[in-house]
Amino acid sequence: MSERAKRHAALHTASARRILVLDGAMGTMIQDHELGEVEYRGTRFAEHGTDLKGNNDLLTLTQPQVIGEIHRQYLEAGADIIETNTFNATAISQSDYGTQDLAYELNRTAAELAGAAAATVENADPDRPRFVAGAIGPTSRTASLSPKVEDPGYRNVDFETLRVAYGEAARGLIDGGADMLLVETIFDTLNARAALFAIDELFEEMGVALPVMVSGTITDLSGRTLSGQTAEAFWNSVRHARPFSIGLNCALGPTELRAYVAELARAADTLVSAYPNAGLPNEMGGYDETPEAMATHLGEWARAGLVNLVGGCCGTTAEHIAAIAEAVAGVSPRAVPEVPRRLRLAGLEPFELRA
Repeated sequence: MSERAKRHAALHTASARRILVLDGAMGTMIQDHELGEVEYRGTRFAEHGTDLKGNNDLLTLTQPQVIGEIHRQYLEAGADIIETNTFNATAISQSDYGTQDLAYELNRTAAELAGAAAATVENADPDRPRFVAGAIGPTSRTASLSPKVEDPGYRNVDFETLRVAYGEAARGLIDGGADMLLVETIFDTLNARAALFAIDELFEEMGVALPVMVSGTITDLSGRTLSGQTAEAFWNSVRHARPFSIGLNCALGPTELRAYVAELARAADTLVSAYPNAGLPNEMGGYDETPEAMATHLGEWARAGLVNLVGGCCGTTAEHIAAIAEAVAGVSPRAVPEVPRRLRLAGLEPFELRA
């Protein structure tokens, strides 16, 4: 059995035995370091022609010790799975900084950096494997919606451009040794389908098959993604990819997100993940949900049989993850239901054809 196959077997074994813990927000932890333009540039990009502060993905190259330390903090807090620092590491998103040519390097290096951190912690506790999820964010563009109010038919990106960009990012993550791929914070299902298509193409080309996690975003209390789908309709739109897990993250805090996680838990015949924000943003754009409050919510979700993987998104820190890990310890993971085989389609709403 190859080393990659052994890692996949270990992941499936661990997920069957217990609720797995994801890490928390990378951006929130980076903010605590109060890095300026000089730190973002490092020596390599000192003469770059545009401002780079805010390009958190670039810190993998310019401040690897900062990113590695954040990974270590989350692992030591109890995370089983850490995400690579690649949320905006596609050529599309990096073009905002004039660094689009770095996309492959950013993804490969980030996977290697996260893998080194995971290996160090796992070697100290070999009975508990730690895994790296190659994070693939939604990009800064949407294939379904027009950014121009006066021109609803306008699009600033197309499926083919997304396919190429996602494929390049995924290739870097795979070459860097990621254990799985995470298509996350999905606000536009068409973007996600482009990512899943690119990943499938890449698996066939490279002769590999990694577990793929899919996580959407319910943008407000309407219970829909930005492109208008309910949670179940979203699942119907991506279930063909047979993901390792389906879930929700970002936008909402645990109080608001619970109902939609429950909707997925009922409908999905795969694992369910949830990593909400630390509450809704306050008037200063910050997040006020404490580690104890987050842990209370996610512990209740676990006991209610709603989740297989839990963690945190915006506003969460290593302290949040430590509290969440303690809250779900010893709680049995959600039992994956046997869903009858039927024709299931989706527009904005789910459709199921019954005999």
